[in-house]
This record gives sequence, structure tokens and C-alpha cells, in this order.
Amino acid sequence: MNKDVIYIDVEDDVTAIIGKVKAAKEKIVAVVPPKRPGALQSAVNLRLLDRMAKTEKKKLVLITNNQALVALAANANIPVAKNLQSKPEVASVPALAVDDGDDIIDGGELPVGEHAAKIPVKDNTRDQLRSDAIETIDIDDEVVAPVALANSKKAKAAKANKGSKVKIPNFDTFRKKLIIGIIGGVLLIALLIWMFVFAPAATVIITARTTPAPISTSVTLVTDGETNVEEGVLRATMKENQVDETIEFDVTGTDQVGERATGQVSFRNCEDDSSITLPAGTTVTSNGRSFTTNGPVTVAGGSGGFGGCSSPGVSPSVGVTATDIGADYNVANGTTFSVAGHPNQPGQYMRAVATTAMSGGSSREAEVPTQGDVERAQGDLIGRSTDGAKEELASSFGENDKVIDSSFNVARGDANSSPAVGEEAKDGKATLTIPTTYTMYAVSQSDLEGYLDSLLDEQLVGDNQRVYENGYASAQLSNFTRDGDTITATLTATGQVGPKIDEAALKEQVKGKRYGDVQATLKTIEGIQDVDVRFSYPWVWSVPGNTDKIDIEFKIESDE
Repeated sequence: MNKDVIYIDVEDDVTAIIGKVKAAKEKIVAVVPPKRPGALQSAVNLRLLDRMAKTEKKKLVLITNNQALVALAANANIPVAKNLQSKPEVASVPALAVDDGDDIIDGGELPVGEHAAKIPVKDNTRDQLRSDAIETIDIDDEVVAPVALANSKKAKAAKANKGSKVKIPNFDTFRKKLIIGIIGGVLLIALLIWMFVFAPAATVIITARTTPAPISTSVTLVTDGETNVEEGVLRATMKENQVDETIEFDVTGTDQVGERATGQVSFRNCEDDSSITLPAGTTVTSNGRSFTTNGPVTVAGGSGGFGGCSSPGVSPSVGVTATDIGADYNVANGTTFSVAGHPNQPGQYMRAVATTAMSGGSSREAEVPTQGDVERAQGDLIGRSTDGAKEELASSFGENDKVIDSSFNVARGDANSSPAVGEEAKDGKATLTIPTTYTMYAVSQSDLEGYLDSLLDEQLVGDNQRVYENGYASAQLSNFTRDGDTITATLTATGQVGPKIDEAALKEQVKGKRYGDVQATLKTIEGIQDVDVRFSYPWVWSVPGNTDKIDIEFKIESDE
């Protein structure tokens, strides 16, 4: 016949055991107690267990070799087997030799839990009375059932694991866990040391009452020297940006445009018996059309008279270009030209003869820029805003430079039109270009602050005052002027001076103190208006004892 096997844990009480038995599905329930029976060592618990089994119509078998537990099971009339394969049977209880002496303690007089009062003790009726009392105990199913269900799952798991081998501890895993634990402990200790030894720091913020110290003075700016307060000299830096500003404009003029005719001529000399050299640009003319030589030419000497020349001196051919455009200048080969500077006089004669046809001359009407067009475009270009160029130049200085806004200057060169005035403009458009140079000056923070500090030091009264703020943030350099090589500007600023407070002494006074103690200590010092303390981390509650970890920060409350 099938049976359910229930394994009892040492921690299980009688209620849990009853729950496991009730949760069993088979009619025969084998109960396997642990080595230390625990709750089953009580005769009362065994009788309660037996009563519940009978109520549930189940047969209970106790699997144990424990003689004490076997005796208790026999007393409760519960069958016992040595193992799950042995035949269960109710063990017999041997008669106990009882000493009637006075030193025997009557067990009936001993209380058994809260049921002791219900068991009257009389001679020869003790066992029966105890059984009757146990039978009157009511087992609450609402309490037992949930525990039984939970413990049945444990029993099934124990059954499934029955016969499994005992696990041998993994010492490698233990070693790893031990090492990780040691490292974690070391890191924790290191963290605590950092948190409470190295990390703590504090900044003591002192609000000091000060008075304004205005500065207004003229300074000379130099770019190739050093700052000198006594001489009123402040070193400055100049930067410039050279660009070609351009603007496109519409042309309104019209004119004849075209090409000039070109060709070659040879000179004939009957003026002198010695050679003559004619310079480049010598003009020759025929029927009102003039040409100029492209280079110098030497004419050999000749002989003859006015109206004829029996043996003229001849020059090599030289190129000539018409003095104006037009097809009228296209003249034939062999055309004779008079030579400027050499008039035909009695006994003298200088002439030029075309050795090639003059060609290439042409003319047509086209749109051209006028001088008025150029002047209007120049005005439009100069009228443009220079704010962008100014910002670009100012941004080229460093973050620690104080830019002199009034020093911005624009210098423009000569305007150049392309095409030029009178030349053909394609599509009726022309471009005007003006070379432009933008310049600007600035003073470095270190030079300006040093200059302001020196000026404020001269205003201090005695040794009990100090400069709290030199006014650099609000300092202005205005009225920039340049006269030749001399550059001047007006420097204005407002510093703050107040009582002289020894920072080293303050650190000694506040080290190791809490927030309130620091305030109470420092507010008694003359000139200190308010005190605040900013700690480095939330867990820091007091100022460190090391003065190197204490910073003193001054805030200003002016008397203005």
C-alpha cells in the first residue's frame, strides 16, 4: 500500500507537524523525525498527533531508532518502524520498578503545559485521566492548515532530495569570498579615512564693511614700454585687421569704347648728316590722325634739301599706336606722317612712312562708370556699419584683456573702381574697392590691476586699512586720443577699502570649531559685518584643525 513520507525539521513545532500530516494525500503517513526529535519528545504532542491522524482517518507510523522516542510512541499506541522498509509495530513498554520511597516525585503532580489543571491525579487512574484530558483538546484547523501546506512543500523537497550526497564545502569559493571581504574592508577603511581625515575642508566667508575709493586719472598708453605708475604710463596692446571692403554699384554713363589701331612706321632723316635718336612716345600725324611710337628709334644721318632728299637717313621700323579709338585710324601702308618736333623748314625735313597698314581700330557705344557713380558708391561703402568688424577685433584679444572701446579706429585707402571711369561695364555693373585697416587697443588684466592697486595703496590711511577690491571689474578706459605717437586715455574705477584683517590669525581662531562657534568668535572683530561657513561635504560639521584646509573669502558690504 502506498504511503506518504513526512520529514520533520528540528524547528517544527507540533502545530507544523500536524499540518504536514493533514496535508498528506495517502492514508498511511510515515513520520521521520530528526536526530533531535524536538517537539516529538513530548508525550502530549504525540497523543495530539495520534488523535489528529485518527480524526483524518489516517494511520500514523513513526520511523526512528531513538529508544526514548520509541517508548513515548508505545505509550501513545503509535506504531514504530526502524526504517521505511521495516514492518511497523507498536513497541511494548517494560514495567518500571517503582521505589515507594519518599524521594519519588509523582509525575501527576507536575503541570503539563496549560492542561495540567485538567488532569486529576488519583491512584491507578492517572494514565486514563491523562488520555481523556488530551482527547478534550480542540485543534484549530484555521491555524494548522496554512502551516501544514507550507510544511508539506518542505516535505516533498526533502523527499526529492532523499538519497542525495552530502555536499563538500568549496574552499576556493570560500577563499574568494574571504579575499573579497578583506578588500572590501580595506576599501571601507580607506574611504572612512578619506571622508574624515583628508576630505574635510571649510571656507569661511566674511562680510566686511568697506568704503568706496573712486579713481579718475589720465594715463599714457604705450605699446613698446612697461607700466609705470609714477609716470602715469600704462602698457597696452594694439591689434589691427586689414581688409578690402567692396561694394557693387550700377553705372549710369555711356561713351564710345573700342580699340586703337596699330602698325609700324620707318623714319626718314634729311635734317642732319648725323644720326638722331627719337624717344618712345614720339607723335606722328597724318590728316589729323595721330600715332605714338611704342619705343625709341635711331634715324641715320642724311643729306638733301627742302622739297627733296637725295640721300635720306633711314631708321628701322618701329611700332606705333593710335592716340584714340575708332576705325578712322585704320590707314593704308605707305602713308606719310609728319613728325612732331621736327617741322618742315627750308633745308630741313623729317618724316615717317607707314611700313604696314594701320589696323584694328574700332568704336561702339557702351555703359561706363562715371565719376559721380564712383563717388556715390564710395559714400555707400563708408556709411556701412562697422559694428561687426569692431566685435571681431575685440574678440581677438584674450579673456584677461580689458578692451578700450573708444580706441576702435577705421583707416581707409584710395577707392578703386573696376572697371574704371569711362571703361565699359559689362551688364551695367561695377565694383568699388577700398583698402581698410581696423585698429583697437586693450590693456592686460595684470597690468591694469597692478596700476589700480598702486593708486589705491596711496589712498589708504595708516596700517589698519587694506584694499578689498581694486575696481578692475568696473574699470573703464575712455576718451581715447592719438596725437602723433602719443596716445592717452582716461581711467576711471571705484575700489573698496576697509579694515585690515589678518587671515592667518582668523584661521587659527576658527580651526576645529563648529558653525555657531565660528560666527560668535569672528563677529566680535571690528569691521566684520557677517560670517558664514561653507563646508566641503555634508558629513563635515566642523572646521578642520589643519589651517591648510581652511580658506578665507571676503565679501563686501559698502557704506555707499
